[in-house]
Amino acid sequence: MLRDAWRLALGTLTAVPVRPPSRVDRRRAGAAMMLAPVAAMPLGLVMTGIILAGHWLGLSALVTAMLAIGGAILGNRAFHLDGLADVADGLAASNDRERSLAVMKSGSCGPAGVLALLLVVGLQVAAVTALIDSLPWWRAAVLAGAGLCAARLALVLGALRGVPAARSDGLGSTFARSVAPAAAGALWLLGVALLGGLGWWAGLPWWRGVLAAAVAAALVVVLVARAVRRFGGVTGDALGASIEVAFAAILVGLS
Repeated sequence: MLRDAWRLALGTLTAVPVRPPSRVDRRRAGAAMMLAPVAAMPLGLVMTGIILAGHWLGLSALVTAMLAIGGAILGNRAFHLDGLADVADGLAASNDRERSLAVMKSGSCGPAGVLALLLVVGLQVAAVTALIDSLPWWRAAVLAGAGLCAARLALVLGALRGVPAARSDGLGSTFARSVAPAAAGALWLLGVALLGGLGWWAGLPWWRGVLAAAVAAALVVVLVARAVRRFGGVTGDALGASIEVAFAAILVGLS
């Protein structure tokens, strides 16, 4: 079961090639959501490595931050950003549930989606730039990579039992209602503690990491609640959007 969950998490959340799971059910889907921060470690290492390389090559903080965020985006095939744009367009399209879902499924990107991408990615780049400028370079690199992994905790909130899927098909239906609230709460507490500890190690006040994680969790809860009200539940796009929003919130909080 754990092997299938690991393959599901790695294959869904990264561009790392893995064999497909032998079976996908709610238990395996829930375990995959719990493993998401660990499955994102290859992307975190890519981001950390790019920041380190930028320092050694003498690149500016802004250029290094743009390359680091770009590397993380390529590492998941821009899958989560596509979800962010689709959710923004769906929310802006209409108050009608079916119309909004149709817009999200169309694959095109409207003004709301473009604006959401510019805002969220811009915040991520600006925050990483601030981290590089304000902290020792190698500590900033490790902290940014850890923030990327921590952002994947957003998935357990979107996959909580009691949060329905908007559609009977699609990625959202695979993971919806697959994570127990107690398990999600325990994992978030662990993530908050680790992010607070890493922030303190990097030279920030201990509460900065805690606050960053708390704000990220609050924004994800708001996003999931909005998706349930407007779309009737979560979709794969909503799960991807929650990751990007959480990542931006964590980086801004740390910076």
